[in-house]
Amino acid sequence: MDGNGRWARKRGLPRPAGHHAGVKSVRTAVEVCAKHGVQVLTLFAFSSENWQRPVTEVSALMNLFVQALDDEIESMHRNGIRVRFIGDRSSLHLELQQRMRLSEERTANNPGLILVIAMAYGGRWDITQATRKLAQRCVAGELAPGDIDEARIGEHVELAGLPEPDLFIRTGGEQRISNFLLWSLAYTELYFCDALWPQFDEKQLNLALQFFSERQRRFGLTGEQAVARNATDGEAD
Repeated sequence: MDGNGRWARKRGLPRPAGHHAGVKSVRTAVEVCAKHGVQVLTLFAFSSENWQRPVTEVSALMNLFVQALDDEIESMHRNGIRVRFIGDRSSLHLELQQRMRLSEERTANNPGLILVIAMAYGGRWDITQATRKLAQRCVAGELAPGDIDEARIGEHVELAGLPEPDLFIRTGGEQRISNFLLWSLAYTELYFCDALWPQFDEKQLNLALQFFSERQRRFGLTGEQAVARNATDGEAD
């Protein structure tokens, strides 16, 4: 969700004003994805690198996260949305950690869209913590090093238990992943747009979904093999 600061700067506003404006786009993205039947929406709210930003901006962001959870969680609960957080929670303020835990508990049994919010998250951190857990299991005698494969690692990354992302969307004109879900994005379609995050509305999201619908997902196969596989899957359905 890139471009909040630039959106504010273009309007002569302080950077936190852009983050506040971006909350509306979050609400829109959740509503539109739920309407289209999207199973999981993951939002990159705060990266492990974002701690390097000015202290005043980080503090304003943390306060905004607490406020947004207080304002939005009941509405999401009423609409059947399940909230889940990923990232290094230990680095966050205790008040925010408590809000996150209560939000997850409040929505745990909801059957609708799963909204994953990445807080203090980094893709390299994710892989590191997964391999550390596996190493600890080896030391404890639960696993042998030879037992570690892609499936085992996948069971310990932060998105474990959820499908790998189909579509990655980055706003703001930058064309890079920026340390997001490095393990899970192996075969994800990448979509970059120039709209700054506060400008990312339903029309913009529908353009991204249209882009995705036109992609042929081959997963290492030839185009002909992918067509044949999809036809077979259709028959099985």
